[in-house]
Amino acid sequence: MNKDIETRVGNNIRTLREKAGITQEQLAAKLQVSGCDITRSAVAKIEVGQRHLYPDEVILIKNILSVSYEDIFRI
Repeated sequence: MNKDIETRVGNNIRTLREKAGITQEQLAAKLQVSGCDITRSAVAKIEVGQRHLYPDEVILIKNILSVSYEDIFRI
Protein backbone atom coordinates (compact mmCIF):
# COMPACT_ATOMS: atom_id res chain seq x y z
CA MET A 1 0.00 0.00 0.00
CA ASN A 2 1.11 3.56 -0.67
CA LYS A 3 2.69 5.15 2.45
CA ASP A 4 1.16 8.56 1.67
CA ILE A 5 -2.31 7.04 1.45
CA GLU A 6 -1.83 5.10 4.70
CA THR A 7 -0.77 8.32 6.43
CA ARG A 8 -3.79 10.23 5.11
CA VAL A 9 -6.23 7.47 6.06
CA GLY A 10 -4.67 7.26 9.53
CA ASN A 11 -4.95 11.01 9.91
CA ASN A 12 -8.62 10.81 8.88
CA ILE A 13 -9.24 8.15 11.52
CA ARG A 14 -7.52 10.26 14.19
CA THR A 15 -9.56 13.33 13.24
CA LEU A 16 -12.82 11.35 13.24
CA ARG A 17 -11.95 9.71 16.57
CA GLU A 18 -11.19 13.08 18.14
CA LYS A 19 -14.45 14.55 16.77
CA ALA A 20 -16.28 11.65 18.41
CA GLY A 21 -14.57 12.49 21.72
CA ILE A 22 -13.00 9.03 22.01
CA THR A 23 -9.44 8.34 23.14
CA GLN A 24 -7.16 5.81 21.46
CA GLU A 25 -7.59 3.59 24.51
CA GLN A 26 -11.38 3.79 24.27
CA LEU A 27 -11.35 3.03 20.54
CA ALA A 28 -9.07 0.04 21.13
CA ALA A 29 -11.38 -1.21 23.90
CA LYS A 30 -14.47 -0.88 21.69
CA LEU A 31 -12.66 -2.74 18.90
CA GLN A 32 -11.66 -5.48 21.36
CA VAL A 33 -15.24 -5.87 22.62
CA SER A 34 -16.27 -6.24 18.97
CA GLY A 35 -13.82 -9.14 18.56
CA CYS A 36 -10.83 -7.30 17.12
CA ASP A 37 -7.47 -8.16 18.71
CA ILE A 38 -5.90 -4.67 18.81
CA THR A 39 -4.06 -2.53 21.34
CA ARG A 40 -3.96 1.22 21.93
CA SER A 41 -0.44 1.18 20.54
CA ALA A 42 -1.71 -0.40 17.31
CA VAL A 43 -4.40 2.29 17.03
CA ALA A 44 -1.69 4.94 17.45
CA LYS A 45 0.38 3.30 14.69
CA ILE A 46 -2.64 3.20 12.36
CA GLU A 47 -3.25 6.89 12.98
CA VAL A 48 0.29 7.81 11.90
CA GLY A 49 0.40 5.39 8.97
CA GLN A 50 2.86 2.93 10.51
CA ARG A 51 0.47 -0.04 10.55
CA HIS A 52 -1.77 -1.48 7.86
CA LEU A 53 -5.52 -1.60 8.42
CA TYR A 54 -7.35 -4.90 8.04
CA PRO A 55 -10.78 -4.88 6.37
CA ASP A 56 -12.56 -6.00 9.54
CA GLU A 57 -10.91 -3.14 11.44
CA VAL A 58 -12.12 -0.61 8.87
CA ILE A 59 -15.68 -1.90 9.16
CA LEU A 60 -15.61 -1.79 12.97
CA ILE A 61 -14.00 1.66 13.10
CA LYS A 62 -16.65 2.95 10.69
CA ASN A 63 -19.42 1.59 12.90
CA ILE A 64 -17.87 2.64 16.23
CA LEU A 65 -17.26 6.21 15.06
CA SER A 66 -20.58 6.36 13.14
CA VAL A 67 -18.89 7.63 9.98
CA SER A 68 -18.90 6.68 6.32
CA TYR A 69 -16.23 4.86 4.35
CA GLU A 70 -15.82 8.10 2.40
CA ASP A 71 -14.92 9.87 5.65
CA ILE A 72 -12.25 7.28 6.42
CA PHE A 73 -10.78 7.07 2.90
CA ARG A 74 -11.02 10.75 1.96
CA ILE A 75 -7.78 11.68 0.22
